[in-house]
Amino acid sequence: MLPSKVVRHKAGRFLPVILAGLILAACSGQGPQTSTVNIQGPITAGSAYYLQQAQQSSDDSKTDWQLLAIRALLKEGKYPEATQQLSQLPQQLSETQQQESLLLNAQLLIAQQKTKEAEPLLAQVKTGALSQDQLARYYSLQIASAQGRPSLSLVRSYIAQEPLLKGTDHQGNIDATWQTLTQMSPQEVSNLVINADENVLQGWLDLLAVWRANAQDAEMLKSGIKDWQTRYPQNPAAKTLPTQLSQMQNYTKASTSLIALLLPLNGQAQVFANAIQKGFNDAKNGLSAPSAQPASTAQPATADATSSTQPAAVPGSASDPISAPQQPSADTTSQQQTPDTASQPQSQPVAAQPASNAQIKVYDTSSQPIEQVMQQAQQDGATIVVGPLLKSNVEKVANSQTPLNVLALNEPEQIQNHPNICYFALSPEDEARDAAHHIWDQGKRQPLLLVPRSGLGDRVTNAFAQEWQSLGGTTVMQQRFGSTAELKQGINSGAGISLSGTPVNVTPAASQGVSIAGLTIPAPQQSTPDAVSTSSGGSVDAVYIVSTQDELQLIKPMIAMRTGSRSNISLYASSRSAQAGAGPDFRLEMDGLQFSDIPLLSGSNPGLMQQTAKSFNNDYSLVRLYAMGMDAWTLANHFNQMRQTPGFTLDGNTGRLSANTDCVINRTLTWNQYRRGEIAPAN
Repeated sequence: MLPSKVVRHKAGRFLPVILAGLILAACSGQGPQTSTVNIQGPITAGSAYYLQQAQQSSDDSKTDWQLLAIRALLKEGKYPEATQQLSQLPQQLSETQQQESLLLNAQLLIAQQKTKEAEPLLAQVKTGALSQDQLARYYSLQIASAQGRPSLSLVRSYIAQEPLLKGTDHQGNIDATWQTLTQMSPQEVSNLVINADENVLQGWLDLLAVWRANAQDAEMLKSGIKDWQTRYPQNPAAKTLPTQLSQMQNYTKASTSLIALLLPLNGQAQVFANAIQKGFNDAKNGLSAPSAQPASTAQPATADATSSTQPAAVPGSASDPISAPQQPSADTTSQQQTPDTASQPQSQPVAAQPASNAQIKVYDTSSQPIEQVMQQAQQDGATIVVGPLLKSNVEKVANSQTPLNVLALNEPEQIQNHPNICYFALSPEDEARDAAHHIWDQGKRQPLLLVPRSGLGDRVTNAFAQEWQSLGGTTVMQQRFGSTAELKQGINSGAGISLSGTPVNVTPAASQGVSIAGLTIPAPQQSTPDAVSTSSGGSVDAVYIVSTQDELQLIKPMIAMRTGSRSNISLYASSRSAQAGAGPDFRLEMDGLQFSDIPLLSGSNPGLMQQTAKSFNNDYSLVRLYAMGMDAWTLANHFNQMRQTPGFTLDGNTGRLSANTDCVINRTLTWNQYRRGEIAPAN
């Protein structure tokens, strides 16, 4: 132990040093202060707190508090207040403050749907001067400015953002990267040009190739993914698989040993039910077996086989009620179908596949309440239900909390997401959305919808306009026409159709905004424009026509009266106008017009189309419902894959089939064109 006098001596030596430090600290408090506010980190309080701090500060930290307040205001959706605070920032900013200001101004513009104005600001950001938190926000803004449109630059933004995220944000980034890749077509992916050092991107592309090659076989996919993880151990997806691939690895096939087929076997809807039932049975007996593939594109869609106001009106042409001779009604509530009693093709079998051993029990929904039918099917040991067909019954089943897997052949007005229910139907809205994609892909940007003055016209215009704007298009114009008599009067008077219209006022479907890395950007909001008018002399470059065949024969020449035969305006039509009996004269009159239809009626299986058309006396409306029955069989046998693996698709007889997150089946149709009296695939 040291003597006490030594301790006192050493303490005395340190005293002047301590006093000098205190004096210097006091002096420094009287000079300029450097801000200790961290504007590069996350915000932890509300805008009111930061604004209060800014008001109480008079030194350099005042600007920093303002910047934090603006971030909080944007997060709270208080855009006018954020705009005001941005305008009050001083002209002279430090380098750190300048970078934060660029991020905030870009975020405000993107929130106001001004992505084009935000892009130059993002281009000025010096990523090397940003913190990790700022970098994550920067890439979130790059992602948001893409507005969901898949591209190589969008994938690169996700890849750059991934190392900066943790927890749910990190999984969200992995899933979003995968979704962007799967939304790109194989052709788009093959055309990508990447740099030699982009190893992570190359790994993602190879994973996409593995998935597309093995999506039909769960075991092959598991093996392929395991091999890929060995080859790319450092890829972020190798450590954390996209949710979709995790679900596919855990996929278990749904049982289809006893299928309950629910159809109205009596009354006005019986003829439609008979066509669906025949298609279902023929597919079960091996007449056709579409193949399953991974999706190359994702298209939100809905389907509607019947009208809520006219429950027996099934749009066999995917757009309107149809008429056909009544067929014999069923005498029993349920009928047992086996390979011996099911309907057989009348001619040589087409694309025959092995018949299934599954049993089909048909229940008549027109003879008793749907609740009793569902209860009876469950008691009979049904493993999956296909149907019902009428919209009112589908709504009751959706609200019934049934434990059975259900492939409804219609959809309710308000879709309810149940893990055991999918919705499959034919609808004009479905066609309209597909038409929006087709017309957009052909480079057209100013479409006009020519539709009837009816509820059908309302449904088509709203569906088309919603999809068009989701693709990045501007306001869609619409023009209505009346009865055939009115059209004849117009053509006799030489008035023609001027292609002038008014905007479609769209109520956009509810969607969520971008929220990642502490940055929340609201979903795009479509404004309701003032009524305006355009004409063929203006910017219209495409016309989508929803009409019957008779109406189309009047409409096309009436358009030519006003635009001239050499007009550059492209014409498109729905399947409503595609019916049997259109001879060479009609095809010549329609020269150049493109129209959509189901693959079965577009030549995907000529032998099956010929025998089916003969079976239904060339009523294409019933042929479409027959094709729907065939696809319903295939979908029922892939029920769990639809529910558990987003992106799973089937090449069906009614279109390329895929399911959205609510398990509403989307259909991509086939497009043909009239050329010199013949029908050929559209370009």
